[in-house]
Amino acid sequence: MTAFLASNITQAIPADAERAILVRQESTQKLNELEQLEEIQLLANSAGAEVVGVVLSKRRAPSSSTFIGSGKVEELRIVAIQTDASLVIVDHAITPIQERNLERAVHCRVIDRTRLILDIFARRAKSKEGKLQVELAQLRHLSTRLVRGWTHLERQKGGIGLRGPGETQLETDRRLIGRRIKTLTKRLEKVSVQRELRRNSRKKVPISTIALVGYTNAGKSSLFNQLSGAGVLSQDALFSTLDTTMRRIELPGYGPVILSDTVGFIRDLPHGLVSSFHATLEEVASASLLLHVIDASSEDADQRIEDVELVLEEIGAQDIPTVAVYNKIDVLDMAPKQSTNAAGEIRKAWISARTGAGVESLIEALSQLFRKDYVRGQIRLPACAGKLRASVYLNIGVKREQVLDSGETVLDLEMRSRDVNWLRANREFKDEYWQIKPNFNDLD
Repeated sequence: MTAFLASNITQAIPADAERAILVRQESTQKLNELEQLEEIQLLANSAGAEVVGVVLSKRRAPSSSTFIGSGKVEELRIVAIQTDASLVIVDHAITPIQERNLERAVHCRVIDRTRLILDIFARRAKSKEGKLQVELAQLRHLSTRLVRGWTHLERQKGGIGLRGPGETQLETDRRLIGRRIKTLTKRLEKVSVQRELRRNSRKKVPISTIALVGYTNAGKSSLFNQLSGAGVLSQDALFSTLDTTMRRIELPGYGPVILSDTVGFIRDLPHGLVSSFHATLEEVASASLLLHVIDASSEDADQRIEDVELVLEEIGAQDIPTVAVYNKIDVLDMAPKQSTNAAGEIRKAWISARTGAGVESLIEALSQLFRKDYVRGQIRLPACAGKLRASVYLNIGVKREQVLDSGETVLDLEMRSRDVNWLRANREFKDEYWQIKPNFNDLD
């Protein structure tokens, strides 16, 4: 098979796009091969390439020298000539030797799946932090792919005009890249500290956090916009969102929560990206609830769910309560619905973030889920505690207020255990202010 263009892919291709050939070795795993081809084509298009052909290979094990067999290498060379391609994209992680040997045989630039994803991230990163994270991941990947160059500088060769400074260009490149990696790592450590300080500040005010996670292009940003009314970029493209966006929203009958939109995951997400984006992904690991957004129209949905769960496990977020949100039901002409557990708590929801179908029901279900640990409490504040009273109104649900003749204020509260902890940590609050103390057995 030497030509493949997915019929349902309509992503615009730049006029000056590189002409690329996709190379894929069919897997023994139970994956939808057509969807995998569509995905790598979407990745290529997102990087600004025009796919002009595909070469598929079937092997029990990859060739150690060229990844694909010698016959497929020759087929690839012919296709590259016929299509005037300048780039070969291998939909797998390949070794530097395999990459180099393929380039020599085909006379085209060769990149693997990891390098392609890194290039897309480099195009989409907007914030300073995002650019640092992408550069770090790129340098870590490049450091394993340095080749011998500028060998005329080697001192070992000797001879007139061949005596160099005693260091090959390869060694110089490694040293410079290593130095830059250390610099970027230190900068990102500072970013991580700043994020931790912000998280600690948020913890002082008892507001829950909901993080949107899921496979790239599942519709996380569209749902984020529906829930928050924000204008986050939302388009039919892979990795349209890289930088974490947060908004404060109100859940009816519950109060404020922080909604967080995060970078999308993908099959075989490069480990270097997970490592580099660790500061960003920590926002997911510290969330109170995860909304796992799933493309219900994808035939490969089950495999994509597993891919996302693997990344969540890698960042230590596998034990956070999760609601599966099946998006794009409008494509399937389905009606919105929900699924609950034995306790009546929502566990799955079918919605359309594009049309808004089922979103209101999802919001109501999330409100009920967060309200499950509410109990009533009552405090009695002196007239001089006006600042504390204002903070209580801002951060805790006040059901009723009564002003006594003495000037004291009695507040009936709907509280969670974290609300009680917040009150205790407040310097202006005294234990004698309790009129009716809520009975929590799980106070920190």
